[in-house]
Amino acid sequence: MPEQLITFQIADKLLGVDIMAIREIRAWTPTTAIPHAPSFVRGVVNLRSTVLPVIDLSERLGWGRIDPTGRHVIIVLQIGSQLNGLIVDSVNDIVRVEPAEMQPPPELGQAGAERFLEGLVAVEDRMAMVLDLRAMAIGGVAASPLADAA
Repeated sequence: MPEQLITFQIADKLLGVDIMAIREIRAWTPTTAIPHAPSFVRGVVNLRSTVLPVIDLSERLGWGRIDPTGRHVIIVLQIGSQLNGLIVDSVNDIVRVEPAEMQPPPELGQAGAERFLEGLVAVEDRMAMVLDLRAMAIGGVAASPLADAA
């Protein structure tokens, strides 16, 4: 059975997440910094009276910090029982992917971003990195003081 992914951009990189995890896509909103949060947690925003931790996905994946502008968006995702926001450059499209089309990420060592990837899939003439949202949460936000804030 095909899976549907939302694809999005960070600089020239194409990424995707399972559409079922997405709760909404919002315009960039400045965040309120939280003391002692990991550097990739840019802060929190108020999402209809819920505290939403906002993750700089580029920094989380080791690609450097994003300097958000009004053109950036926040993808609100459900990861386990917690809502998280991801800062991305733009949202692209919805794509259907057959399970057999998903390729495992290459093993590049402990420090590689592949530990956050479910796999890679061809989208038109590019490779999209499909995020493993549970791996992202377990390694950082869910283990931080922000985990109980949402």
